Amino acid sequence: MSYYGVGDGWCFSCGGFAGHVKLMFINGVALEPVPPVTPVGMGKSTRGLELESMDDIDEGQIGAWMKQVASVPGVGGRKR
Repeated sequence: MSYYGVGDGWCFSCGGFAGHVKLMFINGVALEPVPPVTPVGMGKSTRGLELESMDDIDEGQIGAWMKQVASVPGVGGRKR
């Protein structure tokens, strides 16, 4: 899994696995709508998606979540 941040905190992570790609938003519970997947072992507030094919990608929704998550404090970051 690779982690990405904006400012001084981590916002989201992604990783490729056999059969799917996982996209996780560190403060996903703060997003509207809340992403559907609650990952195991990534913290209580993390939510995301597991994408099995290109057909599973909703660019508009993923872009909206990325904008939202970049506007809230990330893990290890200061409050904005």
